[in-house]
Amino acid sequence: MTAVDIPTTAHIPPTAHAPARAMAALVGELTAMREAAAAGPSPEATQAQHARGKLTARERIDLLFDPGSFREVDQFRKHRATGFGLEDRTPATDGVVTGWGTVDGRTVFVYAHDFRIFGGSLGEAHAAKIHKVMDLAEQAGAPIVSLSDGAGARIQEGVCALAGYGGIFRRNARASGVIPQISVILGPCAGGATYSPALTDFVFMVRDISQMYITGPDVVQAVTGEEITHEALGGADVHTGISGAATFVFDTEAECFEEVRHLLSLLPSNNRELPPVVQTGDDPERRNDVLLDLVPADPTRAYDMREVIGEVVDDGDFLEVHANWASNVVCALARLDGNVVGIVANQPAVLAGVLDIHASEKAARFVQTCDAFSIPLITLVDVPGFLPGRGQEHDGIIRHGAKLLYAYCCATVPRVQMILRKAYGGAYIVMDSRSIGADISLAWPTNEIAVMGAEGAANVVFRREIAASDDPAALRAQRIKEYRQELMHPYYAAERGLVDDVIDPAHTRGALISALAMLRSKRVDLPARKHGNPPV
Repeated sequence: MTAVDIPTTAHIPPTAHAPARAMAALVGELTAMREAAAAGPSPEATQAQHARGKLTARERIDLLFDPGSFREVDQFRKHRATGFGLEDRTPATDGVVTGWGTVDGRTVFVYAHDFRIFGGSLGEAHAAKIHKVMDLAEQAGAPIVSLSDGAGARIQEGVCALAGYGGIFRRNARASGVIPQISVILGPCAGGATYSPALTDFVFMVRDISQMYITGPDVVQAVTGEEITHEALGGADVHTGISGAATFVFDTEAECFEEVRHLLSLLPSNNRELPPVVQTGDDPERRNDVLLDLVPADPTRAYDMREVIGEVVDDGDFLEVHANWASNVVCALARLDGNVVGIVANQPAVLAGVLDIHASEKAARFVQTCDAFSIPLITLVDVPGFLPGRGQEHDGIIRHGAKLLYAYCCATVPRVQMILRKAYGGAYIVMDSRSIGADISLAWPTNEIAVMGAEGAANVVFRREIAASDDPAALRAQRIKEYRQELMHPYYAAERGLVDDVIDPAHTRGALISALAMLRSKRVDLPARKHGNPPV
């Protein structure tokens, strides 16, 4: 058809425009409904949300996703409950916004409680929307992020609301280790609702607006007589610094979402993919001469292990996990030669870097997360042992320490151990030693690997001899020196194949990158089993 043959509306009879006008009217109605659903129940409700210092669900989604990429699911879903006046209030979305978008071009799913509608409480329809988007995320093999800001189960819907939570928990458990699951607490999260974040991989909180607890301050006071505020009971600093229930804490929602995006950039979309590689431009053979001054040769002197990590990884950039909890061990995600790695390291600046109950739990969880998502593990060792004491023993250091041992023994990702200085007793074994499956064990010339320190060993082995001596102090010093020379010299483990190489600390970065490159195609065949039975 030539240009002169194209018909124009001027040549169409007026009656022919009726279908087009009808469609335009329907599209206009759809647009109006979408705008109304997006606007929320009222301007006053939005103002009240902002007055609490909180963003709305859709404002949060805008911070999470690449601009214009969010596609909503079930925007027009409404509840069908009756009684207690619910039949007269049927707002679109039913108080939760669900859908997907992209973060740095990669698909991510989300559900965000809208506190403006029923206080973000969960009813049957609300739960069904979350179930749908969780199923979609698992089927698509993409991460899911939950933005929690709700009053818990919708009381007016009774057991149907409780069953809705059960469906979420079951999906959390089913997707565990399959797709990354991230919880962002941006308001109240109480009662049974707290168990979904507890089942996910990472939990973010924001100071002054985030609270998590099983029972709130009113119930606590009624049952125990204790008066406590929401923040003191279950605020962000409580869960990131005391309970360990949350992973990251921030002062503002904007900072929080920036780090959520950063974390997603370090994770694969699912357990069948590798984490994204980013060429940072940092020379893989860059020397680390500063480490010679940063780490004292004297094993009793402290230093900050985070400075060692910053010196070794690409551009000094790493994301520390649980930074404020159990800080005697450091867990972090970083890149080496553009490839994502997980780092577990003792922290000599805190409790001399000993392992205790909380440090063992923290590191075990991190090792399992890295293993689930094909993130190679680097273990930096400078550990004097497990923390002694009645409190640790009575609270179960055996069980909790075994969690870290179990996690390492089961991990099939590439594993490289680097012993910087001391590595004593059972803590040496647990920190991914060659004997429990590390692929490569490297050490600095300052390494000391033994059952215990020379002083303690001399006091045990030569106790009677020293006690009977005319000069106990001189004999003790002599025996300490002998023990160190015989069993603790830096090449003792290397001579027995338990350390693969002793390296110049300045070559640490290059040695780690080389070992991981060699291990990149590592494959492990595990025995057939339904699942293991880890210590609890």
